[in-house]
Amino acid sequence: MKKDFYEILGVSKNADAAAIKKAYRKKAIEFHPDKNPGDKSAEDKFKEAAEAYEILGDAEKRAKYDQYGHQAFDGSGGFGGGHGGMNMDDIFSQFGDIFGGGFGGFGGSRSGGGVRRAKGSNLRIKVKLTLEEIANGVEKKVKVKRKVQAPGVSYKTCSTCNGQGQVMRVTNTILGRMQSASTCPTCGGSGQILDKKPSNADSQGMILEDETVSIKIPAGVVDGMQLKVSNKGNDAPGNSIPGDLIVAIEELEHEFLKREGENLHYDLYVSFPEAVLGVSKDIEAINGKVRIKLEEGIQSGKILRLKGKGIPSINGYGSGDLLVHVNVWTPKTLNKEQKQFFEKNMTDENFIPNPEKSDKSFFEKVKDMFS
Repeated sequence: MKKDFYEILGVSKNADAAAIKKAYRKKAIEFHPDKNPGDKSAEDKFKEAAEAYEILGDAEKRAKYDQYGHQAFDGSGGFGGGHGGMNMDDIFSQFGDIFGGGFGGFGGSRSGGGVRRAKGSNLRIKVKLTLEEIANGVEKKVKVKRKVQAPGVSYKTCSTCNGQGQVMRVTNTILGRMQSASTCPTCGGSGQILDKKPSNADSQGMILEDETVSIKIPAGVVDGMQLKVSNKGNDAPGNSIPGDLIVAIEELEHEFLKREGENLHYDLYVSFPEAVLGVSKDIEAINGKVRIKLEEGIQSGKILRLKGKGIPSINGYGSGDLLVHVNVWTPKTLNKEQKQFFEKNMTDENFIPNPEKSDKSFFEKVKDMFS
């Protein structure tokens, strides 16, 4: 079971952004590979802290984590769904600025020789899902156009930054000499510049290439949620790391069912005779039809709750319910015989409304739905 991200960084759930950043920097410095060479345990903790900060350091991701937990990112967020699959280059690429200029190698993504590696830009797509796909989880194959390095392209070390991807500047201040690092203006942070360019490549040695990407979407996702497929974005020139593919979820409207969180709503219309005499009805559920029995004399507005027939929790905590709203259909026109029947019984005691205390009002029913 994955550890809580707040626990990993040693902060409370109401910690502000500054406190989270400070806690991550402390952990990252403590377990940094340069300080713990060859220590696998320290490396794992370094990656663990980076994954926690990637989520908690982003307001939108933090909100989703607080609501859905780890399930909101498994297989998609957090460097591909767990620090075990993280790349050290990913960490330095994304969070290099948090270390400042200390510890020599801190700051930016690095190759084995300490050279900073650039990261390609992210790609964004929208995936439309039916309610059935959301309820059961689905694997989607999508075709994306990615920028990749052209066959035969070659790069050479940037002479401006000597392959570091960044340049150091020293300025004199009232507090003394201050050193700062910034992205190299010549190579754009990749540490390399174009040497040989094929005729079909652009000015950076890149070409567009179609690729089919498989995306595993967990059950219970919500409209607007974003998933991440690591390293399926654009390449960058030279010895770089591909960007990520950001997948935005769009939920398609269902013909009969309405979603509300993990619960589903279904409007069931019955005739007056059916309401009086009782009837069995087949209704639409998320995975096929379900037969329910309506008791004699059922009232319009009655809500029947079918436990566990809703949408699974993205956290894996069971499923929501299917709420069946009973609506008694009143005919708009009657023939002469039908009209005489109702006129005759209009004053009959059995037809006069006489709600019992157990018959809840509309507002009580709404309150029960959200309790």
